Parts: sequence; C-alpha cells; structure tokens
Amino acid sequence: MAIKGSTATKTAKSLFLTFTVLLSLSFFIFFFFFTSPVTEPTNSLPQTSFLSSQNSIKVYVANLPRSLNYGLLQQYWDSNHPDSRIPSDPDHQISTTHFSKPVRYPPYPENPLIKQYSAEYWIMGDLETPQGMRTASFAKRVFDVNEADVVFVPFFATLSAEMELGSGSGAFKKKAGNGDYLRQKKVLDFVRNTDAWKRSGGRDHVFVLTDPVAMWHFREEIAPAVLLVVDFGGWYRLDTKSSGGISSDTIRHTQVSLLKDVIVPYTHLLPRLQLSENQKRHTLLYFKGAKHRHRGGLVREKLWDLLVNEPGVIMEEGFPNATGREQSIKGMRSCEFCLHPAGDTPTSCRLFDAIQSLCIPVIVSDNVELPFEGMVDYSTFSVFVAVSDALRPNWLVSHLRSISEKLKNEFRQTMAKVQPVFVYDNGHPDGIGPIPPDGAVNHIWRKVHQKLPAIKEAIVRGKRKPANTSIPLRCHCT
Repeated sequence: MAIKGSTATKTAKSLFLTFTVLLSLSFFIFFFFFTSPVTEPTNSLPQTSFLSSQNSIKVYVANLPRSLNYGLLQQYWDSNHPDSRIPSDPDHQISTTHFSKPVRYPPYPENPLIKQYSAEYWIMGDLETPQGMRTASFAKRVFDVNEADVVFVPFFATLSAEMELGSGSGAFKKKAGNGDYLRQKKVLDFVRNTDAWKRSGGRDHVFVLTDPVAMWHFREEIAPAVLLVVDFGGWYRLDTKSSGGISSDTIRHTQVSLLKDVIVPYTHLLPRLQLSENQKRHTLLYFKGAKHRHRGGLVREKLWDLLVNEPGVIMEEGFPNATGREQSIKGMRSCEFCLHPAGDTPTSCRLFDAIQSLCIPVIVSDNVELPFEGMVDYSTFSVFVAVSDALRPNWLVSHLRSISEKLKNEFRQTMAKVQPVFVYDNGHPDGIGPIPPDGAVNHIWRKVHQKLPAIKEAIVRGKRKPANTSIPLRCHCT
C-alpha cells in the first residue's frame, strides 16, 4: 500500500508540473502575440513614409522671365485692342476695368476663346501659392532642381498664341512680326541652356499646351517633354495639300503619346448645376456650336443636317460667350442629352460644360482621348457612339430614346460625383490660394506622377546612347 501511495503522489506532482508549464506557456503566448507592439520588417518603410512618398510629386519651377507668364497677362490687360475674332470682347470694352498700375498676379482673361484654355493659369497659381496654404496640393514645390521629379516650364503658351491670333495680324504661322514666335523662341533658348534640360534631354520637363496651336513653331524641339494637352487632334493633323500628304508644320504621331503626355480638361464656361437643383428635362438632345468645321469636324456638318429637323432636338449656331451664355445654360439644363461631335479637334469645352450642367454627354467619335481615364470611367455617365452609327438616318435619336429613365438618373448621379474633378478655379480671382483637393490641378499632377517611371527609364536609356547617334522617334502606343 505504501508503494501505491508513493506512486499516486508522484503522478500528482507530475500532473501539477505539466499543468504549470502549460499555463506558463499559454501566458507567454498571450502576452507575446496580443500585447507586444507590432514592428515593421527592417527592409520596409513605415506606413506614413510610404504614403507621403505616394501623395506628392516634387516640382521645380524653371526661372523663366516674368514677361512670359504674369507679365504677359499684364500686357494683355494693358492692350486696348479687342479680340478681332468675336463680336463682343468682354475684356476690352469701355466698361472694362484696366489696372492703373501693374499687379503681381493679374486675373486670366474672360474672353471665352482664351478662358477655355486656362489650365496654365491655375496650375501656375497653385505652384505660386505660399507653401503653408498648399496642404491640399499633390504637387510639392522644391527650389533645388536636383530634388525635383519634374521641371515645370511656366510659359503661358496658350495666352501667347491667342494674343497673336486675336490681333488679326495674320502673322501667326510666320516668324517675322510674330510676337508669339519670339516668345516661344525665348522659352526654348532658356530651357535648352539649363543643366536640367541637358541632363534629361527635356524628358522631365512639363509644358502646358492646352491650345491646339500653342508652341506651334517649336513642337518638334519640345516633343521629348511631358505635354499637357486637351487632346491629340492638333498634333495628328496632316495637310494633304503638301508634298506627300505631310506638311512640314504638322506634328507627327511620334511626338505625342499616352506613355508620356497627359490629357487635361478644358476649362468649363458654364456654372455648375447641383444634383439637388436638377429639374425635369423635356427635350431629348441639345447642341450649340458652329455647324461648319474643318477636318474631323465634317462629321458635325453631316450630323447637323440629319438632326436639325428632328422633334425633340435643338441645334443652335453660336458659342457660349457673353451673348450666348444664358442660352447655353438654358439649353444644357433643359435637355437630357448633349451632343459632342468633333470640331477642329476631337474634343471641346462643350463636354465639360455638359458635365457641369448634368446633361448626359453623347460623344460621337471613333478616336477620342479624354482626361483622367483610369481615374474616371466615362462610360458610367456618357453615351459613346461610332461615327458610322451616328450618320445612319434616324439611328441616333432612336437609340437615345431607348435609354431608360433609371439609367439616365444613374448617369446624372455619377456625373454629379465627378463634376469637381474637372474644376480648375480655386475661388481666388488672382489664382493664388488653396486648391480643391479633388479638382483638376491635383488630378493632372497625379497623372504626371504615373509617368515618372517611364520618364526616368527614358532618361537612363538616353544616357547610354553613343555620341553622334540618332535616337529613333517614339512610337505612338495607346
């Protein structure tokens, strides 16, 4: 019996020891996994650092003379010559307030022919805003070019071109007597003599060329750079009257590409309509613009003839300037669909006026590039139509009438959400101040940021090219 008792005692002690070990191990596992702080692997960045590196692009602003940007604006306002292309120039009337003395940041023109291209003004205004007010800006301005991801060239190229076109001198495509040509040359001479340009061949330089004819005389020279354009239409134009069907002053397909360039929106000319303000629309389709256009715009003329007498369709000649603005607002807010055929170029500010008016865009084109694709899905609020279908008698009107009320409401709800994406204006008349965080300027810089790997690769590849060898022209890949 003594032996049995001894054995029982040893068994009890063994079980107690085992229980104690297991309990200790359980406490260890609990405290190690549930109370110890989680540490990052040594080869990864903290989350905050990763996010900050992804939430900005470092931009150096080339030190161009002021006469090529804000000084040029001052020159525009000091002029007493109205724009020869429009019957009523809102910027050069007797009642227009001219500045008695130069101001640091003059406003951008209200002339609709120029205002529609005002991206250059708002992008520059954001970069000129004091850093403490730029907390919502995706672009971080740096003052050492060696720290920069890209170099912004602050030339108001559109304003320069439009001032020459509006003068009525007829010298735009010439060099002699052409102030725009002289300004373009000054810009190119300046940037090409900088170490930054020589180091990269201009591939990391950013030009704003929203006007289809901006930097007209030096497009081949700046082709390696990142170009901010409203579409590629003006660059693809071929003059069939010239030798071999190709004009020496046209832009080859090799000079623009979605690989390096960014499609940006026109500036809308009509005010935003909130979804809560939208009312019942009783007319099917609306278009306001010039009937007769060149090149791709010939489709517009054919569409006009097909649609002008259709019930529920309004086709109006004109432009939303001072005299036609209210008419355009009324038309776009009272019609369910707004027609967007090509004009001189594949797109126009009309598309962005329609979006701000909650008028469902009907885009008639076989080849159109749109801003911020990949960030914005246009198929969720627009109707895309092939040219061949649109030119079939009765087809377009029948197609639009077949779209359900439910789908049209969904289109407008989505449109209301994307309206801010296409807004440049920051609410400050001189363009200096905080920008809308979800607006056009930030989306442009985010798109440029996406190009950085390709830009850096192109720069590195360019460095290894032996001296005196030619670099093949870039293919147009989409």
